[in-house]
Amino acid sequence: MPTENATEKQFERLNILIAEDDEPSFQFLEILLRNVAKKIIRAVNGAEVVRLAQADTTIDCILMDVKMPAMDGYEACRRIRQFNKDVVIIAQTANAFADQQDKAQAAGCNAYLSKPIDKDRLLQTIASQFSLRN
Repeated sequence: MPTENATEKQFERLNILIAEDDEPSFQFLEILLRNVAKKIIRAVNGAEVVRLAQADTTIDCILMDVKMPAMDGYEACRRIRQFNKDVVIIAQTANAFADQQDKAQAAGCNAYLSKPIDKDRLLQTIASQFSLRN
């Protein structure tokens, strides 16, 4: 049985929405967050992310894939910010160009991660976002 480190123990209370249309990518994130999340919800397109974020006010953090069908992650983030300024939104994309981080911030994302996602970097990013709020 793997042991949880101190960073993981901080996040047992978080409800996380993973916005990811790619099944293997979702499964990878789910495995990384399994020990740190109270609840994991999945959305497969941007419109579904917005709907779920509006319907479930217990969501603490959204991992937002930028490239999704129906509505991209940037537009989904802008729409979520119209009704929820507090949820932490972390953009994630395979497109690692420098302007993507600026674009994510302009859309209302709190942080940005490039793929492939590294577990330690993901947990550190989440930790930094929630330590800023305490």
